[in-house]
Amino acid sequence: MAGTWEELVSKIKDRLDIVDVISEQVVLKKRGQSYWGLCPFHKDKNPSFCVTPHLGIYKCFSCGEAGDALKFIMKTRNIEFKDLIIELADRFGFEVPKSHSKSSGTKELKEQMLAATMVAAEFYNDLLLRNKDANAEIATKYLTKRGIGTDIIKKFHIGVAPKSYSTLYDELRKDFSNDVLEKAGLILKSEKSGYIDRFRNRVIIPIQNENGEFVAFGARALEKDQNPKYLNSSDSLIYNKSKLLYGLYTAKDAIRKEDSVILMEGYFDVISSQAHGIENCVASCGTSLTSDHVKLLSRYTKSRKIYLSFDTDSAGQKATTRGAEIIRDVFAGLGDIKQFDESYVSSDKDKYACEIRVIAPPEGKDPDEFVRSVGADAYKMYMENAPLFIDFRLEQILKQKDNYKTPQEKAQYIKSIIPVLSEIKNRIIRSEYIDMVAQTLSIDANAIKTELKIFERANLPQVDRIVKNVTKNKSILEKAQKNLLSVFLVPDSPLSFSQISEMMADVTFEDEILINVKSTIDKFACTVNNVKELIEHLYTEYIDNPDAQTVLSELTALSDVYRGLDEKDFGNVINETINKINRCKHAKETEHIKNMYKGISDDDPEALKIQIQLRDKIKKLRQSEKI
Repeated sequence: MAGTWEELVSKIKDRLDIVDVISEQVVLKKRGQSYWGLCPFHKDKNPSFCVTPHLGIYKCFSCGEAGDALKFIMKTRNIEFKDLIIELADRFGFEVPKSHSKSSGTKELKEQMLAATMVAAEFYNDLLLRNKDANAEIATKYLTKRGIGTDIIKKFHIGVAPKSYSTLYDELRKDFSNDVLEKAGLILKSEKSGYIDRFRNRVIIPIQNENGEFVAFGARALEKDQNPKYLNSSDSLIYNKSKLLYGLYTAKDAIRKEDSVILMEGYFDVISSQAHGIENCVASCGTSLTSDHVKLLSRYTKSRKIYLSFDTDSAGQKATTRGAEIIRDVFAGLGDIKQFDESYVSSDKDKYACEIRVIAPPEGKDPDEFVRSVGADAYKMYMENAPLFIDFRLEQILKQKDNYKTPQEKAQYIKSIIPVLSEIKNRIIRSEYIDMVAQTLSIDANAIKTELKIFERANLPQVDRIVKNVTKNKSILEKAQKNLLSVFLVPDSPLSFSQISEMMADVTFEDEILINVKSTIDKFACTVNNVKELIEHLYTEYIDNPDAQTVLSELTALSDVYRGLDEKDFGNVINETINKINRCKHAKETEHIKNMYKGISDDDPEALKIQIQLRDKIKKLRQSEKI
């Protein structure tokens, strides 16, 4: 239990991993000790967003946004600090001090909706397993035809919805209000009066989020002419289909283990595949693939190897192309998409932003039907030999070559191939592909190369004016003072906070923010154990002070220069910086006195006094320059 608000904030920060937090919104790639990605706060085309785990902070070197994990969540979700802490305290099971606690109607509603959805899932599943409804036998026959037995029904909590209008409602209304049941998408207002069940006369497929909570349902019609064939829950407070993938809860361990994921189209594709040992597969929930889906998956596979396994008909091929484009857009800027296999050129997998492959068995069956009729081993064989997306695209285009016979038709046909070839960045590999296409189409490879050059000239990327983080020109004195303050934030410093403070005891800071930050550092230096804790306390202290947070991010960046110095060199750096500050101050004061002297007549009684002051300042300045 956290006794004070400050202790609660500290405990929450200990539980937050900044890389995990930011990975929910940004695809990150590790470089050295830091992670880089496209900044979510401006239109970033080249990775300028840096996450530094050992300090628990992020910074965009283009737009200047910076902060810690809490600041990132606040910024991306537009939530107040206090509300966020209370929410996270609830998530981690921490008690909020009474002085800061408040009742949350939204939180209570969400809990009620989750509870109602779980009870509904259990109710539907029980009806099917215990054959308690007339539809249970029909549903069992349908599932048996699809190779789904009792074990699979239990694992995926599959159920059945009765044909009657209010069976579920009559059961749940005992414990839940109409408002909760309606917002959870379990009931609808009747056109006549009262409420009716949303799902009726259907096989029920419960949808779990990545934490295993039941949040929604997919429902498959039991009767031949029943429309729609699939009925899905609408988005709600607990369910966002654009950010949730079916089967992820049961697949995430396998995705991590295999370091790859298979994207499928339907619920039963995932159910059949996972049931037959192909466990690293997921599907979108009645919607097209979205960038949020891809970002979610990137948290579970380091290599970002993604297989697309959609139907092989024309609609499925369009979905494959669209899905690949979304994946490429998400990972754009993090490196090249893998464009050739190691059979061509050996390479380091880590150099690729992602790897997109397509599983398309020639039998023309969807994954569910293929696994049930041909077998999981055969599917795994196709998976092992799955072509990269670029090879799949070329293969699909080249299959149509016999449809183009005249020179004019061939010329138009070539234009559909050129954009694909232009994506291949490696010139040797591109040349190999050009030769392969030329041989397949019986045309001159040089003609393809010429068309490729014309296409690339016409599609040169426009150079956008990048607005950098423009900061005002800082004086030498201000820069020196920031350099001096930054030594407090050097990880693994050879000197303690108290030793550093003692060395700069006589230094005075002029900028108001720097004075404030120095005072706050002094306050926390007595209570924290290391630099990371100090930075966390500082960001929390200045959570509502963007100017101070900007200075903190500057100091943190500056501190990196002094990492790895031994005690002697570290001390020399501090002393040299202090001397530089003193020289700057003397020079500034000397200039000020000179300006005063210029404005006074030699006959003025003050002139002699100012002359003496000026002489003393110049003397001190010369002495400081000798140090």
